[in-house]
Amino acid sequence: MRAIVFPGQGSQLVGMGQDFAEHHEQVAGYYQQASDVLGYDLAAVCFQGPQETLNLSHHAQLGIFVTSVAAYRAMELADKLPPVDYFAGHSLGEWTALHLAGVVDFEQTVRILQARGSFMQAACEDAKGAMLAVMNLSRETLDNIASEVGCYVANYNSLTQTVLSGGEQAIINAEEKVLQAGAKRAVKLPVAGAFHSPLMQRAADQMESFLADIELQTPHTPVYSNVTGLLHEPGQIAAKMVSQITSSVQWVACVQSLAAVGVEEVIECGPGKVLAGLIKRIDKQLAVRNIGQISDVQD
Repeated sequence: MRAIVFPGQGSQLVGMGQDFAEHHEQVAGYYQQASDVLGYDLAAVCFQGPQETLNLSHHAQLGIFVTSVAAYRAMELADKLPPVDYFAGHSLGEWTALHLAGVVDFEQTVRILQARGSFMQAACEDAKGAMLAVMNLSRETLDNIASEVGCYVANYNSLTQTVLSGGEQAIINAEEKVLQAGAKRAVKLPVAGAFHSPLMQRAADQMESFLADIELQTPHTPVYSNVTGLLHEPGQIAAKMVSQITSSVQWVACVQSLAAVGVEEVIECGPGKVLAGLIKRIDKQLAVRNIGQISDVQD
């Protein structure tokens, strides 16, 4: 069995998707379609940057989404897309998974992510925050440190990497404490604020109102939820995607669930190789590969 997964914010890189667009006119059309909806040239932001502009939530989320769709469609156009049994995505990438599973069409997803990114960017500006990736500390230790300094566990990314999220001072204090506790490494992430924490509650409230007017379809291919690490249930998708904005990303649980149902191969579609690396650290038995540029499709 096989799963395809899609990356989230933090994987953005200037130049992403350009070779897909240059190789396939149809793929280039996705960037144009998104630009028409957004009212600005998304391709220019993705292909030319600068990185500081691309890092803004409302640009990064749209750019990663369209680039991930471009990678998936490039496989399809090259007749290199194998049968897919499950989809999953990390944070923003969960919306990519839902789109490709038929829950919401391309233009609607662009509009959803435009709103989501704007809501989250505004929340970032309201409450200055940061995120810290911590290597090689136990879940229990990090839960205790988060509670002590007043930050939150945002991402259970792998058995050796967990991400903390919170106010800027809380993250500074957390960095000091995790290193004192023996963390092998602690790295601040290139994101605009404290995602997947209560500091995003305003964005979650706005997203709930926005999604109330959008009809989400039943997925034709099962999709795993970041909030639970289990499959999305029809009728509960909107509520889970609202909760996802403030909840921890249970990526370890998602990958373990994929392995438990018999998935043997996982393909990451999108910029970077973040998820491929995390998956290898969660379950070494899973075969993992990445489709991040046109040469990956042609190999």
